[in-house]
Amino acid sequence: MTHGRIALAGLVVTILAVILISVHVGRDGEVRGTAAAPPVLSVALTRVEVSVLPIRIPATGNVVAWQEANVGAEADGLRLTDVKVNVGDTVKRGQVMALFNADIVEAELVEARASVDQAEAEVAEAETNARRAKKLESSGAMSAQQIDQYVVGAMTARARLEVARAIEKKSRLRLAQTRVLAPSDGIITSRAATVGAVVAAGQELFRLIKDGRLEWRAEVAIADMAKLAPGQSVLISTQGRGPIHGTLRMIAPAISTETRNGLVYVDLPGNSAVRAGAFARGHFEVGEDSTLTVPQSAVLLRDGFNYVMCVGPTSKVVMKKVAVGRRIGDRVEITEGLAAAENVIASGVGFLSEGDLVNVVSGIARSDGEEHALFGPAGSRIKAPAGSGP
Repeated sequence: MTHGRIALAGLVVTILAVILISVHVGRDGEVRGTAAAPPVLSVALTRVEVSVLPIRIPATGNVVAWQEANVGAEADGLRLTDVKVNVGDTVKRGQVMALFNADIVEAELVEARASVDQAEAEVAEAETNARRAKKLESSGAMSAQQIDQYVVGAMTARARLEVARAIEKKSRLRLAQTRVLAPSDGIITSRAATVGAVVAAGQELFRLIKDGRLEWRAEVAIADMAKLAPGQSVLISTQGRGPIHGTLRMIAPAISTETRNGLVYVDLPGNSAVRAGAFARGHFEVGEDSTLTVPQSAVLLRDGFNYVMCVGPTSKVVMKKVAVGRRIGDRVEITEGLAAAENVIASGVGFLSEGDLVNVVSGIARSDGEEHALFGPAGSRIKAPAGSGP
């Protein structure tokens, strides 16, 4: 019995020793495996900067003609014989756009001129008779009544002459109306004139953009209206076109009761090459303020939220949710989630996740006190205060 108990105890000790050795080996292998895991990525850090960015007020609206000119028919009942311009043509003030048949009007003018000649002859005869009668007044050869008749006859002849001249002038004007002229420089946007049509007076023939001048009529939130003033710079973008620089000309005095927005009028440059009717977005620059910024490459959009990534003490990635604001050049405004001078991963964040092991190869935060410059759209300079990153 004693030998059996000794053998059993030895077996138990042996089993326990094997178990302890196995656990120790497993833990040691795990530790060695963890220490041997390579970094997921080599990263560089950048510092959260305090930068001076412009304050921008967004707006949307349509590009329209500054003024439109409707060119209609002045002559009544005449037939169009020639249309010399079409939609998209650029015309100059006084340029002939269309012609009406002038045969009837020319004949009427000839008749009116003949009537004027006849009336002038009658006036000459009547005035001669009146002068002769006045000379005989003192001699008593003619009665006062006869003399008055000659004087009145001369006055009547002069009145008939004025009527004839008025009819002649009317005929000349009607002849001029057979030539449809451009009222100003501009670009034709619509044409209703058709060769052979008999047009009534007042009917629209053409419509044109006066002086080819366009403007942007945009809606701005009522809360931002007080920040706007004529003369402010505007940057506008339309689909398929580069940025367009405009100038705020006027602010509407009334607010829309439907949208609760205000209307602003922005002058566009003549070489903008944008078309009337185009929808455009833009913003007004009304000042500047200091804010925190990071490079756009440091911000990750994931599951509808924005994140930046920091490196913890053990070289593991720590994700921080942030709120972003304005985007100027390659910088993004951080409104919540970060503090000034904090370091974040500069790029490659799309390949990383929370807890990944990384290798920090360099840091680009600087403390030389040098002022750095950021650049926004169209080369606009944005100052960054001393101590900010490059």
